[in-house]
Amino acid sequence: MSSPASVRSSLPSPVPRPESKWAALRADLREAVRGTQQDFTQGSLGRAIVLLSVPTILEMSMESLFGIVDVFWVASLGPDAVAAVGLTEGLLTLIFAAAMGLCMGTTAMVARRIGEKDPAGAAVAAVQSILLGLLISLPIGLGGALFAPQLFRLMGASPEVVATGSSFGAIMLGGNATIFLLFLVNAIFRGAGDAVSAMRALWIGNAINLLLDPCLIFGLGPFPEMGVTGNAIATNIGRGIGVLYQVSVICRGRGRLTIGREQLRIDWPVLWRLLKVSLSGMFQFLIPMASYLVLVRMVSMFGSAALAGYTIALRIIIVAILPAWGMCNAAATLVGQNLGAKQPDRAETSVWRIGFYNMVFLCGVAVTFITFAEPMIQFFTRDSSVIPFGVDCLRMVSYGYGFYAYGMVLVQAFNGAGDTNTPTIINVFCYWLFQLPLAYVLSQPLGLGAQGVFLAITLAESVLAVVSIFFFRLGRWKEQQI
Repeated sequence: MSSPASVRSSLPSPVPRPESKWAALRADLREAVRGTQQDFTQGSLGRAIVLLSVPTILEMSMESLFGIVDVFWVASLGPDAVAAVGLTEGLLTLIFAAAMGLCMGTTAMVARRIGEKDPAGAAVAAVQSILLGLLISLPIGLGGALFAPQLFRLMGASPEVVATGSSFGAIMLGGNATIFLLFLVNAIFRGAGDAVSAMRALWIGNAINLLLDPCLIFGLGPFPEMGVTGNAIATNIGRGIGVLYQVSVICRGRGRLTIGREQLRIDWPVLWRLLKVSLSGMFQFLIPMASYLVLVRMVSMFGSAALAGYTIALRIIIVAILPAWGMCNAAATLVGQNLGAKQPDRAETSVWRIGFYNMVFLCGVAVTFITFAEPMIQFFTRDSSVIPFGVDCLRMVSYGYGFYAYGMVLVQAFNGAGDTNTPTIINVFCYWLFQLPLAYVLSQPLGLGAQGVFLAITLAESVLAVVSIFFFRLGRWKEQQI
C-alpha cells in the first residue's frame, strides 16, 4: 500500500490559481519598469514581450503626451502658428528618415551582437552609429538654420505663416542633432534589450519640454513671451537634457551595454557594414516621409484651415501610433537577438504574436477615434473652418488601423533582422507608386479635395500591410547576415 507521501507525489501538479498568474504578471510589470537582465533568447516568449514592450509603450506614450500638449498650446496662437508647426514637421521628416534609418541599422547590429553574446562588439557598433549620426546632423542643421524662410516658401506657406514660423523652423532644423542622438542612443539601448533606459531618457526630455513649453510660449513667470518660437526652444532644451542622461547611462555602465575607452575608435569594417544596412534603412524611411511631405503640400493647396485640421488630426493619431510602435520595437529586438542566437523560429513566433496584440489594441483605438472624432478635434480648436478637416482626417485614417497594426510590426521585424531592402521596395510601391498618384486623383480630378488625400493614406497603409505579410511568409529575412 502506498504511503500518503508517495500518493501525493504521484498526483499531477495543481493548476495555478488565477491570482498566482496575476501576481506573476504584476511582478513582470514591475521588472519591466525597473529594468531587467533577462536573456531574451531564452525562457517564456510572452514574458519577453512584456519586459520589452511595457517600457517602450510607456516611452512612446510620453512622446504622444508631449505631441498632444504641444499642439494644444500652439493651437491657441492661431491657424498660422499651427500651419508653421505642420510645415516644419514636414521638413523634419527628411531628418527623421535619416535618423530612423540609422536607428534600424543600429538596433539590428547591436541586437545581433548581443544574441551572439558579444557585448564588446555591440559597443563598437554603438560608437560607429553615434559617429555617423553626428556627421549627418551637423550640415543639415547649418542649412536648415540659414534657409528656413526659403524652405517655408518652397512648401507653399503664405506670407503670414512665413512671418510667424520662420524662427520656429530655423531653431528646430538647426537643433536636429538632439533628434539624431536621442533616437540613436535609444536604438542602442533597445538593441541591447535595455528598454528601460530608453524610456527614462525620453521621459526626462519630454517632461522638461512639457514644463518649459507654456513658460516660453506665453511668458509665464520670469520667462519671456516668445510665441511659437518658445516651443522650439523648449523642445531642443528638453531633448538635449535627455541626451545628457543617455550619455551618463552608456558611459558609466549603468545599463545593459557599456561603452569603454577601448571602443572609442573608428572601426572601418563595422562602420561600413552599418552604413550599408542604414543607407537602405534611410531610404526606406525617406520614402514615406517624402510622401508625407508631398501630402502636406497637397493639403496646403486647400488653405491654412485644411492644413491646421490635418496637423491636429495627425497629432491625435500619433497618440495611438507611438505606443503601438513600442510593441513594434520589441519585435525588432526579439528578431535581432534570436537570429543572433540561431533561433529563427522563436523570432518568427514573436512577430506574429506581437502583431496580433497590436491589432487588438489599434482596433480599439480606431473605434474610439471614429466615435469621438469631433469632440477630440474641438478640444484643440474652436475654429469652425478647421474642425471639419480634422474630423474627416481622424476618421478616415482610423479605418485602416486593423491592417496597419500588422504592417508596422512586420516592417520592424524585417529591420530587426537587418533586412532593410525588403521594406524599402514595399515602401516604393505603396507610397510613391500608389499613395501619391491616388491622393492626386482623389483630391483633384475627382474633386474630393483634402478628404481625397486622407482617404489615400488609409488605402495605401492597408495595401502595405497585405504586401508585407506576403514577403514575411517567404522567410528570406531569416537568412540575412549583418
